[in-house]
Amino acid sequence: MKKTALVTGAASGLGYKLALLLAKDGYSLILVDIDATNLKKVQSELHREYKCSVDIIIKDLSKPNVALEIVKEIDVVSVDVLINNAGFGLFGTFSDTDWQRESDMLHLHILTTTHLTKLVLDGMLKQNSGKILNVSSLAAFQPGPLMSIYYASKAYMLYFSEAIANELKGTGVTVTALCPGPTKTDFQNVVSGNTTNNKISFNMGCSFKVAQYGYNAMKKGKTVAIPGRFNKFLAVLPRFLTRNRATSIVRSIQDKNREG
Repeated sequence: MKKTALVTGAASGLGYKLALLLAKDGYSLILVDIDATNLKKVQSELHREYKCSVDIIIKDLSKPNVALEIVKEIDVVSVDVLINNAGFGLFGTFSDTDWQRESDMLHLHILTTTHLTKLVLDGMLKQNSGKILNVSSLAAFQPGPLMSIYYASKAYMLYFSEAIANELKGTGVTVTALCPGPTKTDFQNVVSGNTTNNKISFNMGCSFKVAQYGYNAMKKGKTVAIPGRFNKFLAVLPRFLTRNRATSIVRSIQDKNREG
């Protein structure tokens, strides 16, 4: 029987690239996104190119209890691979940014990701196999002034993934946190209402290469995957600096990106 993979945020960017890799490997796909137009295009493309089963679920993943709605919708389907990829950023000082947008981000990055993982994990444990890939970020390794909620929520995703990966040793289920640096996707265009803000061009990664790196790490059962040598260096750098110094450096970078 074909294995089934569930991917959130699959209408574009890393989610789309990861769905493509899964289709090439012969998985049946369940793709979730709020973008109905692009998701239907992805469904048609993957079905046409790879003759695989592609079911789509149009959901706003930032809303309460959406994880339960998704699991009820797929019903008896056993999920062999779960990729929690959906996410977005918000740029600006915490005192000025929109609370509703921040609340949506926290629901998406933290509550939906955690709840969906918990619900799908039950079935994986019963079948003694499964792979979970949570797309975190290089931002998870230090505080991020001007994107405080985004950095903090990605840190949660990293630590959550590492903790349950340890708990699941010996069960046949693995958890991987993918922590890419800036990557060429639509993410930069939705970071803020004013899309001229914080369009990072430095150290920009190729979305397909990042997806391939994370996918390979997931298949190997690696716990933390950081694409690129320079990104690996940046991930460990805060260990050798005071916390104030590390935070100040991030602030300086964010200010320069805003000015640029």
